[in-house]
Amino acid sequence: MPAKNTKPATKAAADKPAAKTTKAPAAKTVKKTAAPKKNNSAVQKALKAQRATLKGTHTKRARKIHTSVRFSPKKSLVLPKNPKYPRRSTPRRARMDQYRILRHPLTTESAMKKIEDNNTLVFIADLKANKNQIRDSVKKMYDISALKVNSLITPRGLKKAYVRLTSDHDALDIANRIGII
Repeated sequence: MPAKNTKPATKAAADKPAAKTTKAPAAKTVKKTAAPKKNNSAVQKALKAQRATLKGTHTKRARKIHTSVRFSPKKSLVLPKNPKYPRRSTPRRARMDQYRILRHPLTTESAMKKIEDNNTLVFIADLKANKNQIRDSVKKMYDISALKVNSLITPRGLKKAYVRLTSDHDALDIANRIGII
């Protein structure tokens, strides 16, 4: 279709109204209108989904930038052990029981003085035993509670444990019961 010249060529032509030209009636064209405001977000979402499906999922991905010199792989799943049968027929027995921890009570003169004056019993203990194990062993064997435990290793290579008893226990009575005195 030739373009119409909208500007009048002369001043006289501008004063006259434009003549109507007769044309054959054309088919009605439907003008696309934007969706109403409330459906606009739904339309945008649909258009975005359409673009994504046309683009596809296997697009080029940006490479990860490694900032460390050492490469450490991602941690994978490590399940706990769940064996079908035990690898040992019987469980291991505890090597440090109360009878190994406390070897024997000490009955020297200085030990007797500690019993009388300081409410303290003196034992020779296992070298590998610690103070908590000594305290628990005294509680199990003699049913007494210790206030505190001091220990030392003698020049002969034995561990000596000084067990201070609480005020509700008398060291002299316990010593008689054990058979020291």
